[in-house]
Amino acid sequence: MSVRSWSASALLSLVAVLGCVAAPVAQAEGNAAAGKTLAYTCLGCHGIDNYRNAYPDYRVPKLVGQHPEYLVIALTAYKSQERSHATMHAHAASMNDQDMQDVAAYLSGGAIKSSGAKPVGTAPAVVATCQACHGTDGVGIVGIYPTLSGQHPDYIEKALNDYRSGKRRNAVMGAFAQALKPEDIKAVARYFSQQRPALQTTYRPTSRYTVAK
Repeated sequence: MSVRSWSASALLSLVAVLGCVAAPVAQAEGNAAAGKTLAYTCLGCHGIDNYRNAYPDYRVPKLVGQHPEYLVIALTAYKSQERSHATMHAHAASMNDQDMQDVAAYLSGGAIKSSGAKPVGTAPAVVATCQACHGTDGVGIVGIYPTLSGQHPDYIEKALNDYRSGKRRNAVMGAFAQALKPEDIKAVARYFSQQRPALQTTYRPTSRYTVAK
């Protein structure tokens, strides 16, 4: 049976078995003060609101409010080239494990929490599978799952298309993304981008670096 023919309930079961029951990996605590210095180059892209990746064209992700644990997972994936992006690979490859923890602690600024409020808008049917890990309102249920609420929709689309094509390698997300039609991907991205509380852009004033609140 082709993955495209799987039902939503079958995919939800796959996510539960392979992903959402996985225990978070124990990690050393990050030092945000040290991360503030190490993250200098990160702010060249992530510190500018609506800054766009040159090619392909999409807005770089908002990081303030993201789970720091997930940011470490993302950096590790760029370092190992499980995610394909030359600039991110170069930055991540220069970091050791503690560097990643420190940078993640700074850029996150503290993970946002679900408000428990009613989600914004009507969720497309396909979103039910996403909610098993990313929460009803897009706030990841534990630190290893990314928060999507308020994220740029074009960035969410890019991430899903990369999982679909294999540019990002992850068994659970790859299977899920391959089952999506282009219109499904746009619907998922649009829904989560509207949710609150929302991720924010880290910014850098000319006088000193601070984290947007």
